[in-house]
Formats: sequence, C-alpha cells, structure tokens
Amino acid sequence: MNNTNIIEAVDNKFNQLFNQKPLLVRSPGRVNIIGEHTDYNEGFVLPAAIDKAIYIAIGKRDDDTISLYTNEFAEEHQSSLNNLEPSEQHWANYVLGVADQLQSRGYKIGGFNLVFDGDIPIGAGMSSSAAVECATAFGLNEIFNLNIPTIELVEISQKAEHSFAGVLCGIMDQFASMFGKRDNLIKLDCRSLAYEYVPLKLDGIKILLLNTNVKHSLASSEYNTRRLQCTEGVAMIKDFYPDVNSLRDVTMPMLDQYVKPKDDIIYKRCKYVLEENTRLLQAAEDLKKGQIESLGKRMFLSHEGLKNEYEVSCAELDFLVDFVSNEDAVLGARMMGGGFGGCTINLVKEEAINDLVERAGKVYAEKMNKELTAYVSQIGDGTSLID
Repeated sequence: MNNTNIIEAVDNKFNQLFNQKPLLVRSPGRVNIIGEHTDYNEGFVLPAAIDKAIYIAIGKRDDDTISLYTNEFAEEHQSSLNNLEPSEQHWANYVLGVADQLQSRGYKIGGFNLVFDGDIPIGAGMSSSAAVECATAFGLNEIFNLNIPTIELVEISQKAEHSFAGVLCGIMDQFASMFGKRDNLIKLDCRSLAYEYVPLKLDGIKILLLNTNVKHSLASSEYNTRRLQCTEGVAMIKDFYPDVNSLRDVTMPMLDQYVKPKDDIIYKRCKYVLEENTRLLQAAEDLKKGQIESLGKRMFLSHEGLKNEYEVSCAELDFLVDFVSNEDAVLGARMMGGGFGGCTINLVKEEAINDLVERAGKVYAEKMNKELTAYVSQIGDGTSLID
C-alpha cells in the first residue's frame, strides 16, 4: 500500500468509527548512519528521518475517553484520561504514554479519538514506536492548542516510551522523527541537544536497509542491561573524578585505570561508546568533505564494535554485514538500532542494488533459513500535518 492509500484508509476508518473530520499527522521512522547506543550516554548521534512513516487521524471528544484503533492489527482500545495505565495491548502504550506525560506536566487535554497505520516495518529498527509517539504528541498539541515547543514534544515522546513501553531509550529516535530534514542528517549532541544539519550528498549511492526479519526476545531487556552497565562504569570512575556524570566525560586512560582492572565486560561496553563517539565526529567531517568512502569504512568499524565489544548483534546481522563486506559496490554497512535483529544499513552504488539484494536474499535463505526483505530509503522531512 503506498502512503496515499494509507492516509485515505486512516481517514476513512476514523470517519467510519467516529463520524467526525480528523486532523491528519505524518511522523517518519528514522535511520541512524553511525552512533549507536551513544544517545543515552550523552554522546553524539547522526540520524535522519526517512520516507516511511506512521500516519494518524485524531480528533477531540467531549468526554474523558481515549478511543484508539490500529489499522495494522485491526484492534481497538479504550481508556479513560482519569485512569491512565499501561495496557496489555502493547501498541496502545505509545499513545497512552504520551497522554500521561502531557497530563503529568500540567497540560490540559480532554478525551480524543485516534486511528493510525503506517509503512514502517515493525521490529526492523526504524523506530515505528517513536513515530507513533511523535505523531500523537504533535496531534494532541494541535487539537488542544497547547503551544508546546517542538523540543518538549520530543522529550514527552521519549518519556512515554520509558514509562508506558518500559524501554529506557535515549532521545535520538524521537528527535530524528520530529526534526528530520530532507537530504540532511542531524548531528545531535545528546547532552546539550544542540544540533546541526549535515547535508548528505549521495551521488549515485543509495541507503539500502536489509531486514533480517528476526527480533530476538533479548532486545529490550538487554538494551536496559547495557544502559545499566554504562552507568556502572561511570560510577567506578566517579569515585575518583567527581565531575564525571556520564561516559561523555570519560577518557580512555580513565577506563584503563579504574574500570578495566575491576570488570572486563563493563570496560568493553564503555570502550565501545567512547570509540563510537570519536567515529561519529570523524564521520561528520567526512560528510562535510564529501568523503563517503571514509564514512563507509567507519560504518564497518562501528559494526565490529557493536558485535565484539557492545555485544548487541546476532548471527543474522553479522551474516549480512560479512556478505556485503567484499562487495565493491558497498561502501559501508553495519547493524542499526538496538540490536538482536532488525536491519543492517548499507551504502550501496545504485546500479548494483537489485543484483546485490537478489544474491544476498538467496544465500541468506540457504544459510539462515529466513526471508530477507530490502528497503531503499530516502531521507525525508520530520513530523508534520497532512493537508
């Protein structure tokens, strides 16, 4: 289904269920070129919004009921604003968490109706959850005239994921979804939230996502474990350097002296984060100079770190990165997202994509006994109203 059809389907379903004219909002998924698991460590990330999105239809009610419907699962959910708590219907929590955050910050909202659908593949690491949260926050801000600054909508969306979905994500996904800009990456400092747009000039090169079509059950629990391990590493150093508050403040000599002798696993986790931040800052400079080959090499190094030091990869992701590593047409590749499944992100010469996907799909099916899905992504704009 193309996006015009999805928008029409969401609009029609809303009219059918609630017999009112909705406000329509589009919120995109994201890719991250480099800088994985650095955001919750107050580091740097280099994401972009993509041309796949969540679309919502939303409208006010004259009571305190929240009435939700997802076209994707053909399921409905009802809650009351007066008694908001996480639902067994996981998809509903991304909406309910946003309503809860708005109320807890003192914003006055009433009941609302909402229908959503989208073309971001679930579990592929393109942040469909963040897109739902951002679309909801943006839509509620509009219909209730709350005048909330965009950066606060990002924070509300992030906290919704923490409190209702139980994933302690950093701010990157929601930031990219809201602030995305066509043909640009966002170099975001996750400590200060200072950001700059870095033009992405990919002449004859495309961003190819290869979806493993696996989502290991480890993903969210191990994600939270990694966060904790990084926090523990910081605590070991803080005893000696009280000004150290996150891995952003830590240097390799500090890690070598105070963490390595105590805990090798925590040392590896922290070492990866420090190296990834350095790679990202160098990658941003590569882009400014138009050196895509150099950026690509850093992506391969990023994958090595995620696999061997941060240990959030899996056999399927490693297989796909290994497969493309000797291809002349592939400039860079790595796993993308939280890990344990989802997609690899690849920079590939346009004319070679069809052949590469066909060959990779064949070998992946033989070796992993799974189907490979491929998406060519364009870099698009952030969350907005649909006219």
